[in-house]
Amino acid sequence: MRIDIITCVPAMFSGTIDQSILKRAGDKGIAQIHVHDLRDYAINKHNQIDDYAFGGGAGMVLMIEPIDKCISQLKSERKYDEIIYMSPDGEKLSQSISNELSLNENIILLCGHYKGIDERVREHLITREISIGDYVLTGGELAAAVVADSVIRLLPGVMNDETSALTDSFQDDLIAPPVYTRPAEYNNWKVPAVLTSGHQAKIDAWRFDQQVERTKAKRPDLLKDSELED
Repeated sequence: MRIDIITCVPAMFSGTIDQSILKRAGDKGIAQIHVHDLRDYAINKHNQIDDYAFGGGAGMVLMIEPIDKCISQLKSERKYDEIIYMSPDGEKLSQSISNELSLNENIILLCGHYKGIDERVREHLITREISIGDYVLTGGELAAAVVADSVIRLLPGVMNDETSALTDSFQDDLIAPPVYTRPAEYNNWKVPAVLTSGHQAKIDAWRFDQQVERTKAKRPDLLKDSELED
């Protein structure tokens, strides 16, 4: 997989894409993340990439020409499955969306800034818009990093234990069960006996029951469309 990120503040990714899972994916040659500085496609010697909005109003807007030039350059080099704009009014990121995106080969993530981007970019160049929540960030960079991480960790070979990602929260519309490690007793706080029983079928049943109960208590909204609601 290749993910190209277009941003006007590329330094925000310097401590993210070269750490942990994302670094491992790059080292293994499974996924590549390329960050593109939108100012490299600026329209004049002043490196201008934003301008005032037609009709007035507070704040600046990212201009159409630098974005179009950058996307056109990338599209001339390869075919992209999705060109995604990180937007607070996009579809909310979910595990199912991350699963879907992980099947793609090439993705562009466009980070908005200031008051957003020229609407014509959204109308003619963007194939999808994604939000990570109902709140506003300074720009789309943090959201793009979240999307990249949530997608790349699903790729075969990235994680040492490939089954780990399949048992994460939300993979089956349930949140994860509680987990424990050694020692089995600490400060008189004990690990549930079933987990040290060695009986895998009982352990699996206990974990599933815990998933259902925790989801009912913490995230009942996840069960609305589930057969488990009753």
